[in-house]
Amino acid sequence: MPELIRLHADHAPAVLAFELANRAYFATSISDRGDEFFDQFADRHRALLAEQAAGISAFYVLVAEDGSVLGRFNLYDLEDGTAVLGYRVAQHVAGRGVATATVRELCRLAAERHGLRTLRAATSRANAASQKVLGKAGFVPVGPADPADLGGKSGTWYQRDLVLQR
Repeated sequence: MPELIRLHADHAPAVLAFELANRAYFATSISDRGDEFFDQFADRHRALLAEQAAGISAFYVLVAEDGSVLGRFNLYDLEDGTAVLGYRVAQHVAGRGVATATVRELCRLAAERHGLRTLRAATSRANAASQKVLGKAGFVPVGPADPADLGGKSGTWYQRDLVLQR
C-alpha cells in the first residue's frame, strides 16, 4: 500500500528517478522543468528541505512498497492559514484514483498537521485530469490563473476550505 511521507534527504535518488522517468509525460500537461533542473537536482532538493525546515513549505512523496516514488504532493507559500497545493503522479498510476485519494489525504494533513484552513491550486485549461482530481477532492473554481503561474498557459485557480476533523 503506498504511503504519503514527508520529504527527507534520503528521498533524493527516488525523486530524481521519478522525475526523469516521467519527464516526457509531465511535459504533455505542464511546462517542462528544463535540463538545468536535473543538472542541479541535488542542490534543489537540499533547498526544498531547507524551505520545509523553515516552515515555508511542506513537501510529501507518495512512496510505493518497493521504495519508488509514485507522486509528489506539495504545500507551498504557507502563510496565514493558507497554502498552494501542487502535485504530480507517475504515468503508470495516472487515471487510477491515486492523485485524488492522495490530495484528499493531504487536505486532511494540511488541516491537522499544518493548521491550514484553505488550500489553493492552479491548473491549465488543457489539464483535464488535474481539473477532475481537484473537483473530486472538493476544490471549486474561484477565478482565472495568471499564465505566469502556469508556465505561460491559461488556466483556473481552485480552492478548498479545510475543516479540521475532531
